[in-house]
Amino acid sequence: MELVLNSEQRQLRSAVRELLEDHAPSSRMREVMEGDEGWDRALWTRLAALGVAGLVIPEDRGGSGAGHTERSVVLEELGRALAPVPFLASAVLAVDTVLALADAELSAELLPQLATGELVAAVAVAGDDGTWGSSAQSITATRRNGVFALDGHASFVVSGDAAHLVLVYAGTPEGPGWFAVSGEATGLRTTRLRTLDPTRGLARLDFAGTPARAVAVADPAAVLEAVRDRAAVALAAEQLGGLDHVLETTVDYAKVRVQFGRPIGSYQAVKHACADLYSTAEQARSVVRHAAWTADHDPEALPVAAALAQVVLGPGYFDSAAAGVQLHGGVGYTWEHDAHLYYKRAKTSELLLGAPGEQRARLADRLAL
Repeated sequence: MELVLNSEQRQLRSAVRELLEDHAPSSRMREVMEGDEGWDRALWTRLAALGVAGLVIPEDRGGSGAGHTERSVVLEELGRALAPVPFLASAVLAVDTVLALADAELSAELLPQLATGELVAAVAVAGDDGTWGSSAQSITATRRNGVFALDGHASFVVSGDAAHLVLVYAGTPEGPGWFAVSGEATGLRTTRLRTLDPTRGLARLDFAGTPARAVAVADPAAVLEAVRDRAAVALAAEQLGGLDHVLETTVDYAKVRVQFGRPIGSYQAVKHACADLYSTAEQARSVVRHAAWTADHDPEALPVAAALAQVVLGPGYFDSAAAGVQLHGGVGYTWEHDAHLYYKRAKTSELLLGAPGEQRARLADRLAL
């Protein structure tokens, strides 16, 4: 097992970080999140040009044939910058779903476009309560005149408002199944949601007799579980990037903020709080590296590693972001400072794949406890 990045992975990190520093500063991120579209098309194009959208896609399908470790490196940088791009939806959820479905025709059609970023896709799996997979009850698929049509809705679809294509997990009379729906299909209505976190696009999708393409797969539920495990690793990497940003900016602030004639970082209480941030980040880094390595080299152990990643990173990032706001004092509570944006991202990310209690129960179940 390797918990330290190699030279090529460090070069990838440097390239992505440099691009984000040049084209996705805080001012640009705020401009995008307050705009009508909610995501940065130009930045997405630049990232795709680096080849990061197709890192886990095989070379014969237009990708680079790299792995989850490399993808986690990119996600760390995106989480550090709160980059407003549909990477998690398209380059993670959609790509992993297509790969797990293992449909040759669908893969040949979609993967090359996903690899270049030309096609932005989303995955609809959650109902109103946000529970992963509950759309099997809130969306139904019926065959009409030889064609499947979808009815119902899915809430909290990551980057659903940016998607050209949506992969839907829906219920049928025979059980759950997977369907591909064009973003411009008749009967599909997309509503961008206003949520706690303005930096991540979430949408509600309403289906009313929407034509859909059924994807033949022996075990649709197994595909859902495989995608969820990989999503947990990817999200944990993004959370780690945000946690690192909180650590760095908070420590830097503690060095320069003077109170009672001395930097606040010289006070023992602040030192201890910063030390806690550091220890949380280092523990989280090891967990993420282990989970990403497992996804690449030991798939049978992935369910446990993925569950552990969310058990550690979800609360770890949120607690650190909350401490970061407090250690910044009054300025940390202002709209103009970015601390509250990381706090909001940390909370919504903690709940994205299930609440902390659900994540702990999932890990216990995987460990047969």
